[in-house]
Amino acid sequence: MPTFDWIVVGNGLTGAALSYELARQGLSVLLLERSAQPENATRFSYGGVPHWSGTSDILKQLYHETRQRYAALSEETGISPGYRELDLLLTVEPDQEPAALAARYGDAETPPTPISSTAAVEIEPLLCPTAIAGALTVKHGHADPTAVVNAYNQGLQALGGQIIIAPVTGLVRMGDRITGVTTPTQAYAAGQVAVAAGALTRDLIKAAGVPVPVYFSHAELIETPPLDLTLRSLIMPADLTRSAIESESTDQSTNNLWNQPGHEIRPPMLDPGCVQLSDGRLRIGQISRINTALELELDAQQGEQRLRDGITPLLPALIDVPGKWQSCRVAFSQDGLPLAGPVPDVEGGYVFSGFTSPFGLVPAAAVHFAQVAIGKSSTIMKALSFDRL
Repeated sequence: MPTFDWIVVGNGLTGAALSYELARQGLSVLLLERSAQPENATRFSYGGVPHWSGTSDILKQLYHETRQRYAALSEETGISPGYRELDLLLTVEPDQEPAALAARYGDAETPPTPISSTAAVEIEPLLCPTAIAGALTVKHGHADPTAVVNAYNQGLQALGGQIIIAPVTGLVRMGDRITGVTTPTQAYAAGQVAVAAGALTRDLIKAAGVPVPVYFSHAELIETPPLDLTLRSLIMPADLTRSAIESESTDQSTNNLWNQPGHEIRPPMLDPGCVQLSDGRLRIGQISRINTALELELDAQQGEQRLRDGITPLLPALIDVPGKWQSCRVAFSQDGLPLAGPVPDVEGGYVFSGFTSPFGLVPAAAVHFAQVAIGKSSTIMKALSFDRL
């Protein structure tokens, strides 16, 4: 049976970053992913890096360190993660008050500045000025999701790490210790196993007899092919619903429902937004649906229409653009901070999941995780551990 220092499960951003950082510390690492081209939350992410938004010392530190890691990652691997700075426009609906929405961001390290609809259109000419009462604006980081994972994967393999495409069917548990993983054709042993499988993390760890408070939403969006039009900024609503419904979906009244698949905890919520990737593709909107079923049948036609109805008043130029409805699951935690570190009451098992702002937090958090793995201390990892819950 092949044996490694670490097995990392999942090759989204979390698993890709963690496996690379562990290998960078001289550890032997196997990264397992169920699909060669996984259609996961990383694949369909906006890639936003909200480095301005830290409201605590921990978040501020992670955001700052992540920006540094993007620059270093390019130098270390020779592959650019496509990091850049964009103007973020948080749009304010006509019946909303810009100053009141701006106050919600008052604790951010760099609070967004309220501007008029005219000023917003000067920043983003595709915006319809009559569709908004104004906007909040701030500089916002952006990384290319595919490029980031590719850089981490190439870096891992250059350091001797292995990537195997195979679904993990279970964790091997012997007494109070997790000793490896199984796939349909092979078992792999490791000193430590880190599950960084996004929404699948909860069920995979639970199958080993350990409940973990990682939750998930079902997200819908539209992805276009490369387009000739140019979107200069990242568009998002100032009254963002996703973070609010994540918090409400894990309180005492709903937490027990997560052990019973098929409960719709919150009705679907639409956040009309848009970002253009470096190759010209657009990612449009996000419908967030919180249902405890891991596999959920969604109406693609209905979802696409709702997404288009949400964005075209803001960006009329997008009314007839070609695009394909996509869906994925998005992991989150109870309190907006990820879960990173050893699983309680079982040795050898770790979780690295539940990042609400993955492209802003994962690169730095993976470094701290790997440093603790070789015996160093980290106040960041203590803050992200299960002990806080």
